[in-house]
Order: sequence, then structure tokens, then C-alpha cells
Amino acid sequence: MSITETSKLVGNKLLDLYKLGDYFLASPNQTIRGRGIFAKVEAETLRKSTNLAETVQTTIHRAKKDGHPKPVVIGVFPFDPDEQVHLVVPNEMKIASKLDWCDVEEEANALSSYSVQEIPEPDIYMDGVNKGLELIDSGELEKIVLSRSLDIKSKEPIQIKPILTKLARHNTQGYTFSIDLPNDKSNGHRTLIGASPELLVSKSGRIVIANPLAGSRPRSEDPMEDQRRANELLNSTKDLHEHAIVVHAVEEALQPLCDKLDIPKKPTLIQTETMWHLSTEIKGTVKEANTSSLALASALHPTPAVCGYPATVAHQAIRNIEAFERGYFTGMVGWCDEHGDGEWVITIRCAEVCDHSIRLFAGAGVVAGSKAEEELAETGAKFQTILKAMGIHNR
Repeated sequence: MSITETSKLVGNKLLDLYKLGDYFLASPNQTIRGRGIFAKVEAETLRKSTNLAETVQTTIHRAKKDGHPKPVVIGVFPFDPDEQVHLVVPNEMKIASKLDWCDVEEEANALSSYSVQEIPEPDIYMDGVNKGLELIDSGELEKIVLSRSLDIKSKEPIQIKPILTKLARHNTQGYTFSIDLPNDKSNGHRTLIGASPELLVSKSGRIVIANPLAGSRPRSEDPMEDQRRANELLNSTKDLHEHAIVVHAVEEALQPLCDKLDIPKKPTLIQTETMWHLSTEIKGTVKEANTSSLALASALHPTPAVCGYPATVAHQAIRNIEAFERGYFTGMVGWCDEHGDGEWVITIRCAEVCDHSIRLFAGAGVVAGSKAEEELAETGAKFQTILKAMGIHNR
């Protein structure tokens, strides 16, 4: 039985019932919420495993043997494979229809007093972009994705549910998530929240869908300017090249696992509240029916959309250039059931919340022809997804 067939609940009910510590993921098709922990996929076991998908399926089958009626793994993978994976089988898993925003009022949650620190400072970030461009000019790289963060500290605790509600309401075609993370502190919660526009991969039965995004423009409140930016993006040689790199890498990763892939020749545009993106929806069928969604996701992660190309060289350059650890930013978040069906989303437009602090993340793809000032502006626009949900409109 597919996970989407297990409940007729209305998605809004699951959001209404959300509590700190839950595992929540709303997609354009459904809403799921996990509560409590029945079992964990041990991080050390995953590090030693040569087949991540098999290790996860073993945990699911053991949970079923131990009495869980419909075990589903939900959680998040980091950008860096050496960092901690966090996957659990919740005690309670509720699945519902997609969220419906008719007649739903938003909760006000603007912070009254807070401080902001940029990591790195804008000038240092632009220096990093120029270093990336030097690697591209030398032929070592074709693309690199460089990111920065905002650390916001508040005198009052950061309230997650109002932010989550606003993210879901204003990103209805995206993937809104809130994942409880391991916390080194004895008390409190550490939570990853976000509204990603980018589906890494989904699998239902034998059907596979991936939706890589690359090439972006900030939205404008002026309709004519907004349309001009969209048209500019759709016809930008630089951005089309950046997008083609990502699509080619996704095709290469999926081909060994799929019988056929339907890949449109040209990208289309998708929009979020804050950004335009070039988008290509890739569809296919798996060669083997028992191929797990996690096997597909593992083959893809990290795509050039969040790392660069070639991946190994880009990953090392990111370590050398970036001034902070990405953690779960540009990792993947999602779920997988006992049949291997599941949905994995790239963790972008996201932030980590802990008590009185929240760290926002944003990145931009750098290719030949990129300009440091424009990449800085792009990351600033991407921060707006979380900032607006927090009620912060003056950055």
C-alpha cells in the first residue's frame, strides 16, 4: 500500500496539531506528520554501510516485526557524507491530503528584538565567489555552489509553528518541512525548518520523478519587472548552461537504475514567493521494482545544483572557501516506506532553530560569466523565504 493511501485526513488538521519535536513534511500532493520515535536508523551503522538503502529497509522491516503497523522512515541527510544522518521511524505516522488555505488566518509572529550576524560578511563572500571563478577559468571546475548564512538571535524564543504555517501557505507548490534534530543540549529542541522548491527524487511503484532546478532570478513586486526578469532568465545563456550541467548530471546518475528517462529538451520556469527558477521535470521507470527511493536519492546526492561539477573537486573547493559548516543545508529531507516508495527533497530555503537563535542558509551557483555582486544579491533574495515567514521585511 502506498503511503498516500493510508489516510483520508485533511492536511490542515496535521498542521494544526503540529508540536515542537514532530516530523512534518507538506508537498503539493500530501501532508505527513510523524510523532515520537519507535526506532532510529543508527548513524554509525549508516556510516559503515555499503548500501544505505538496504540498511534503512532493514530498520523498517525490524520495526514491523517489533509491532509497528506501518513503519515509515523520515528524516534528513547532511550535505557532507561524513556528518550525522538523522533518520527515525516515528511511533505515530499520519498521512493526509495536501494543505488547503481557504479561510485560514495567519498567525502574527514578528520578533520584537533581535540581532543579525552575516557569516561570512558580504565582501568575504564575494571574494569566495571570485576564487570559485578562478577555478572555473583554470578548467578545474565547470560549476561551484557557494553559500552563506545569517545568524539571528532573539531575546524571545523562536516560535516554529507560526513560521512553518507561513512557509507552507506562501510556498504551496514547494515542500515545507520541520524535522526534529539531535541536540547536544540536555533540554530543548533543535529543528530544521524550510520550504524547498526542489524535488530531488520521488518513487511510487516503478515511477520515478526528479525535478532539478538551476538558474535563478529574484522576484519583483512590480508585475512588469517581474515578467522581464522571468523572460531574461529563460533566455540567459549563462543560466541555461548552468541548468544543463545539473540536468546532465541527474541523467547520468539515474540511467543505471532506470529503464528509460523522459527529459524535456528545454527547461521551463517555476516561481516561488521570492524567486524564479529554471526547472526540468524528469520522469522515468526503475529497472527493478524493489529499487528504493533512497537508492535513487543516494545516487543523485549531491547534485551540481547544490555542490558543483565535477562533484569531488567542487566539494573540496567548498570546504576550502566557505566560512561555516553547512550541516543539513543542501542535504536531503524526506521519507521512505517498506516498499521503497518515498520522496526526497533538497534542503534549501531552510534554517536551523534552537531556543532563541535561528541560522538561515542560502547559496548560489557560480559558472563562467557569473559576477560576485549578482551572486551575493541572489543569496540575499533566497534568505527572504525564511525572513518573510518570520515577519522580518526590512533586510
